[in-house]
Amino acid sequence: MIRSLRLRLMIGAAILAVLFMAALLPALQRAFSIALENAIQQRLASDVATLVSAARIDGNVLSMPDHLPVEDFNLPESKLLGYIYDQSGKLVWRSTSAQDESVEYSPKYDGMIDIFTRISDRSGQEFFVYDVEIDLLGGKRAAYSIVTMQPESEFRQLVNGFREQLYVWLGGALLLLMAMLWLGLGWGLRSMRGLRSELDQIEAGDRERLSDEHPDEMLRLTDSVNRLLESERAQRERYRNSLGDLAHSLKTPLAVLQGVSETLANEPKNREQVQVLQTQIERMSQQIGYQLQRATMRKSGLIRHRAALDPLLDTIGGALDKVYRDKRVKLERDIPPGFSLPLEKGALLEMLGNLLENAYRLCLTTVKVSARKDGRMFELIIEDDGPGVPASQRERILKRGERLDTQHPGQGIGTAVVKDIIDSYDGELALEDSALGGACFRIRLPG
Repeated sequence: MIRSLRLRLMIGAAILAVLFMAALLPALQRAFSIALENAIQQRLASDVATLVSAARIDGNVLSMPDHLPVEDFNLPESKLLGYIYDQSGKLVWRSTSAQDESVEYSPKYDGMIDIFTRISDRSGQEFFVYDVEIDLLGGKRAAYSIVTMQPESEFRQLVNGFREQLYVWLGGALLLLMAMLWLGLGWGLRSMRGLRSELDQIEAGDRERLSDEHPDEMLRLTDSVNRLLESERAQRERYRNSLGDLAHSLKTPLAVLQGVSETLANEPKNREQVQVLQTQIERMSQQIGYQLQRATMRKSGLIRHRAALDPLLDTIGGALDKVYRDKRVKLERDIPPGFSLPLEKGALLEMLGNLLENAYRLCLTTVKVSARKDGRMFELIIEDDGPGVPASQRERILKRGERLDTQHPGQGIGTAVVKDIIDSYDGELALEDSALGGACFRIRLPG
């Protein structure tokens, strides 16, 4: 399927141009043939007039001069032939050029003033014939048919030559037309390139809306896209505000419940019930935090973000080094300079925080972060030298919808958040064995 609009228009225009040329070619050839035949007829008629003016009647006998004004009649090798027939159709004179020709022609003398036709000789060679009936010759009554002939071969040569030239000129005109159409379409579609450039800027976050500097036919589209962008931006803002209000409204009741549980915990008889209450409060807090993270870490509709990887690793690694300072974890990096991932900064921070926290918690001494670009895909790999994850548990851990309440060892709500973030960016998450001996989380994101 051809996806280029310019190429589609070019192919359509080329097909129409070829069809037009194909229809024009026979019409031009026919027009040339008719014009050439008319020219031949006029020439033969002029040559007949020469013969008529040269003829004389002496005692009812036709006489012709030995040398005619038209030189072609006097040359044996000439293709212009002259004949005179009497009323009964008997040949009474032929030009010097016709002496060696074996053309058989019988004039009808049927009252027609002149006749223009074609005949063939015994060998199949065709001739143009112009026949004029004469009743008065040299001022005296005399009935004759004055005939001039010309081989059709010259006519065919001219027609074939014209056809060859026509092919060359029309082919050149077609190529020139295609080049002009290509340039014209490029100029006409320049506004599309401008629109594409503005959309790229919106995806990169360099501008917020499309400009109005586009053709009238595209303003309806640009206005619709701008309304969509504004609606998305407003909806996202409302979403964040509502989630913030929800989190704030739930924080106070949970704090109150936590305080009540701590008060009740002072009495030994309530210790078991308090433990259940505190467990449920903690679970509610985690679920609220997870749902807030899940809702806010979503890919924006038209906007593409880039987040640098090294600065975030510095921030997260520094914090985790303090938390796990007793383990003295070594964070190794295999990242190209200035490498960035196609994620919002907040989404990447949340994803790295969860994966690195798991790696720091489960590793022995080493955590490694690798990143590279493979074609249009970005790949991020986080490994550790810990105990790893049994193969029988990997599918369940990565299954969308697994939450903390499944009580899965070593994996909780953080992995679910990571999976949701990757899914929202149309990415892939795989859990493998690491060369370091532990778990390896491999993330692939489209650019």
